[in-house]
Amino acid sequence: MWQRILIISFGLLIQSWTAANAGSAHMFTFQSIEGGHISLSDYTGKAILVVNTASRCGFTQQYNGLQSLWEKYKENGLIVLGVPSNDFGGQEPGTENEIKNFCKVNFNISFPMTKKTRVKGEKAHPFFLWATKQLGTLSKPRWNFYKFLLNKQGKPVDWFASSTSPTSPKLISAVEQVLSEED
Repeated sequence: MWQRILIISFGLLIQSWTAANAGSAHMFTFQSIEGGHISLSDYTGKAILVVNTASRCGFTQQYNGLQSLWEKYKENGLIVLGVPSNDFGGQEPGTENEIKNFCKVNFNISFPMTKKTRVKGEKAHPFFLWATKQLGTLSKPRWNFYKFLLNKQGKPVDWFASSTSPTSPKLISAVEQVLSEED
């Protein structure tokens, strides 16, 4: 048991240490809410929208827009990745099963979701530290439903605040632009 904890801790340390120098988001891995892992390298050649989510937030209804976006553009190469987080106002207090059931029952979510993940502070998942470094301080998640758009090579191209709906012309235009680019 201790060996497993040590190996996992060492792996996270290495991932954090190299995050600042990463050239692509494809080096990052999340724990899947379904079990196992979600490796962003599996999405090479696809646009990725990474969104920190919460079930008890004023923006929770954005799940509807995220699901619509996913359904409309997944065949064109868009991946929507939901990252539940309890970092803002304790608005994601549930277990993974509770989060998964909430998303399925209330929004029929079918896009990939991670386990509950830290997205701010020193203990944030390395992806969020890296994305903020790449796009600048203003891109740092300040609330739930911040969105990071990655191009097909895993480079961050834009970020969107909580107030930007997934179905807003600004976000849709950015997604369509990334999808239209050559691999």
